[in-house]
Amino acid sequence: MQFFKLVGAFAAGSGGQDRKRTADENVDLLAAKSEAFNKGLRGQAFFYVVNASGGTFTAMAVQKDSRMNMNPQFLAYTEALGVKLTDIHAEEVSLHTACNLLHRASRNDYIEDDDDVLKTLDLDYMVNQRFSDFRFWENLMDEACKDEIYAKAERLFTKDCLLPELDRIYAGGASAKIVGHPVHYLIQTDDAGIRREMIQSLLPSLYANGRLQNRRYSSVYFRGEALYGKSSDYDQFYKSNAGGTVIVQYSADYGDTDEDTADGIRDTIEKLCNYIKKYRHQVLTILCLPRECTKLKELFYENLGTVSFVELKEEFAVGERAGDYLKLLARENHVRTDKKLFAKLEGNRGYLAPELRTIFDGWYNNKLKTTVYPQYKEITTVKTEVEKAKPKGDAYKELMEMIGLTEAKNVILQALNYHKAQKLFADKGMKVDRPAMHMVFTGNPGTAKTTVARLFARIMRENGLLSRGHLVEVGRGDLVGKYVGWTAQTVQKRFEQAEGGVLFIDEAYSLVDDRSGSYGDEAINTIVQEMENYRDDMVVIFAGYPDRMEEFLQKNPGLRSRIAYHVPFADYSVEELCSIAALTVRKKGLHLDDQAQEKLASVFETARRQADFGNGRYVRNIIEKAKMAQATRLLTQDYESLTQEDITTLSAEDIEMPEIAAPARPRIGFSA
Repeated sequence: MQFFKLVGAFAAGSGGQDRKRTADENVDLLAAKSEAFNKGLRGQAFFYVVNASGGTFTAMAVQKDSRMNMNPQFLAYTEALGVKLTDIHAEEVSLHTACNLLHRASRNDYIEDDDDVLKTLDLDYMVNQRFSDFRFWENLMDEACKDEIYAKAERLFTKDCLLPELDRIYAGGASAKIVGHPVHYLIQTDDAGIRREMIQSLLPSLYANGRLQNRRYSSVYFRGEALYGKSSDYDQFYKSNAGGTVIVQYSADYGDTDEDTADGIRDTIEKLCNYIKKYRHQVLTILCLPRECTKLKELFYENLGTVSFVELKEEFAVGERAGDYLKLLARENHVRTDKKLFAKLEGNRGYLAPELRTIFDGWYNNKLKTTVYPQYKEITTVKTEVEKAKPKGDAYKELMEMIGLTEAKNVILQALNYHKAQKLFADKGMKVDRPAMHMVFTGNPGTAKTTVARLFARIMRENGLLSRGHLVEVGRGDLVGKYVGWTAQTVQKRFEQAEGGVLFIDEAYSLVDDRSGSYGDEAINTIVQEMENYRDDMVVIFAGYPDRMEEFLQKNPGLRSRIAYHVPFADYSVEELCSIAALTVRKKGLHLDDQAQEKLASVFETARRQADFGNGRYVRNIIEKAKMAQATRLLTQDYESLTQEDITTLSAEDIEMPEIAAPARPRIGFSA
């Protein structure tokens, strides 16, 4: 399907309308004549007046039968309308532009309703932006001569497979009466620039040789998700591109997916292939896949039946060819090469074009600073500054100052380093993405799980990993609804509330306790779904006792597969508890004398043997009791004799020894 915009100037004296008629009568007459002309074309094409005032005539045309010669039809249309024009110009336009022209025609009353026209053309999915669930991008190719196309192809790292295909295209053999594509194309590269240049070499060649009837090409993108939109949308989408090209870019890594995701990918690919096969003769398909994707390519080929594809894969440049490419980049930048540039190549290693461009850019930047503008040779690069930069914000410093928590500190450091590495090495080929950061915190009470979760949120916000960095803490009562159908909505609202921050689910195993029943199962199923929906700007942390959390994850394998980090929070040792106590006291402007420190060690040694020992929470309670005991002690002393050191010192007598409950004595005799 091809779309045109017609523009012309009214001949002198015509004025665009009969002066004896009113403007409304003239509009009705032109509309009626257009309708009559379209009936004579028998559905092969359609013409509509857009505007006929102010000395300018504008119309649009839709060609449905690619075999129809439209050039004589443009003149026949203006003659049928009875308008005399000069400087008539017709140009191909996009579908989006055609829809805007139809809307203008409706607004000017040359057609009753542009929605009805779109339905007539089988393009009704555009009405009222009905593509809300389906996105595509539309372009018109630039025409190019054969020499320009070959020159562009010659410099690509796909030339060994692209140049022979260009030769086949220019070998001719096209017939105006035969519509169909002998082959379609599979492009394999991870570089968007190379992919674009290959498409810009193929499409003008095919168009110049009659293999494409129009210059339109539309692109759809998939990352592995299910086929969005309705099946009818895709059918109309392919139908609207008849005579042109559809580019399907699929970037999912099928080899590294779990079973649920793999099923979704297989289903999406099967449906896509059905449309490729159905419209194989009317629409050229260019399938774009990652450079290394053996399983993904096999999955497409399994579903494509007898459709033939020419494979165009980005190649490695080795040795002299890699050096020649660096020389080409130097010529384009009007700079002479030197030994330092070629010394960066490693023996017989193969290079892709992006890697060589990165090598050249680094050398060229240094050349500019040291040779062209030597006054800047002492200025360090931004990359160097990024590499030296330490994590930002007070939250990171606060976490690092906390006692123990080695595993938790390592996890946040890994996340920050990965984020930094992506910024540093993006130009060296590292993919920039946002990996899932969902976690499980396991530990006994008082091991700082909630505190660390709150710090994690702040650290990730301050360093650009999360947008808001707040903590939303919930339990079973906050997620499980009282009535059927409430739970899913309740969970979704909590995820909306936590977007951009951390959703902390404490005692998560309570969701699937025996008493939770189907409501708890519904909560878990909704949580798993929402974890995927919000993975780009949220971290979900499940927390609880170690043994209970392990049972919880065993009951939910789908949930386990979405957990990136398992962070254990061990009970604090006596030494760590003493350090926590010293830090807590110092933050309160106090200090412990030597006897108090020794007594605390004994207290913690004894307290750790209790079943309900509270770890850091117990330390805080001990210090609070010690402060109250100190106040009582100081009140019994002479006010005038007290010094500042007396007031800021906690002594051993202020610290209370814990009472250890005696084990229950066995009962002797018989019970009644």
